Amino acid sequence: MAAKKKSAKKYGAKVGKKVAKVMRERKAGTLRSGRSKKKVTSRKQAIAIGLSEARAAGAKVPPAPPRKKAKKRASKRKPA
Repeated sequence: MAAKKKSAKKYGAKVGKKVAKVMRERKAGTLRSGRSKKKVTSRKQAIAIGLSEARAAGAKVPPAPPRKKAKKRASKRKPA
């Protein structure tokens, strides 16, 4: 049998603390999103905010996935 490879931890300890703080804010109803300052109610969005804050603080977090680009729509032209 081949020996198992040791996998490195994906997230650092600082990340867990940031995400936990953000989740407490969400539960209290005080968590607000970026520029719009709307109240965050989604669990997934709260986690994303926590990871983003941890990245900004320099914690060990994998890079964010690339943003999806908008599809270009074909313009409807009238046949001449």
